[in-house]
Amino acid sequence: MAVTLADVAARAGVSSATVSRVLNGNYPVAGSTRERVRRAVAELDYVVNGQARALAAATSDLVGVLVNDVADPFFGLIASAVQAEISAGAAPGGGKLAVVCNTGGSPEAELTYLTLLERQRAAGVVLTGGAVESEEHTAAVTARLTRLAASGANVVLCGRPPLTLPDSGLVAATVAFDNRGGARRLTEHLLSLGHRRIGYVTGPVERSTSRHRLEGHRAALAASGNRITSDPEAYAERLTVHGTYDRASGYDAALELLRRDKGLTAIVAANDTVALGVCAALRDQGLSIPGDVSVAGFDDLPFSADVSPALTTVRIPLQEAGARAGRLVMGRLSPPPGGVATIRTELMVRGSTAPPSGRSD
Repeated sequence: MAVTLADVAARAGVSSATVSRVLNGNYPVAGSTRERVRRAVAELDYVVNGQARALAAATSDLVGVLVNDVADPFFGLIASAVQAEISAGAAPGGGKLAVVCNTGGSPEAELTYLTLLERQRAAGVVLTGGAVESEEHTAAVTARLTRLAASGANVVLCGRPPLTLPDSGLVAATVAFDNRGGARRLTEHLLSLGHRRIGYVTGPVERSTSRHRLEGHRAALAASGNRITSDPEAYAERLTVHGTYDRASGYDAALELLRRDKGLTAIVAANDTVALGVCAALRDQGLSIPGDVSVAGFDDLPFSADVSPALTTVRIPLQEAGARAGRLVMGRLSPPPGGVATIRTELMVRGSTAPPSGRSD
């Protein structure tokens, strides 16, 4: 009886999909796993069925790029860079088709798009932006990505926490952002200027990006030794307002922070768009920036240097990250060691931050 792919998988202690990956050589597999598969192939004298292999490898020319909000410059910059790489060097009529899927931040829409891309036998998938931190949702996303990878699709995460595809030995290539480190350096900058009463406007509580940036902010506060109250942790919690990643959220949050502490001297926003709303609220309250309250953002979106005053922020090289994700999904770039490449952030100090004025409560 002829040896089957399943026989090799059983001998190697991996899935049939992993065996297929090793034999096709079209996706990164851990070295130890790859060696076990090759050993099993040799021991069983397995011969690849050419027709079956060709059928299994058949994928479409579709590459899906999932974004939370296509109108948000953060996602627009990443998606455009991914799309440029997908189109780069392609002969007329011979390239891949990048399809941008706008989830609107909906976990259900994200799962729906992944299912549709699986049905279309997509050649690749790039997921961008923070992940929804729910065990149920993570399990559902992982299951869909595992099936996509097993069918031959390259899976890449960009600006998203690493994700392990279980029982496959596959490594989902990840371009991660140093959100914690960037947020910490931003708050350290404000502390170095003399600020101690610092408000924080964060993003949706269930998003990984929100948590990581807030953790970086809190880490800077904890390390500063600042003791403006007997319970600094409770004080930091009181000066944190959750919202969404838009201007209106920043406006409303700034008013709430001023209500909680009229002596606030600085506000850190979850991103640059939120920071615009913060600035508008402060001006409507008759407060100057940075004379009365310093304001800082995150991402360094194109408008950040052009607003008045120019916004202090943390720069993520979004186009560079998107280009790297595009090369990974096209197989033109080898996955980084361990499957994860972390993009460093850079503090951009501009006119919206200055030492506190010492205004009274």
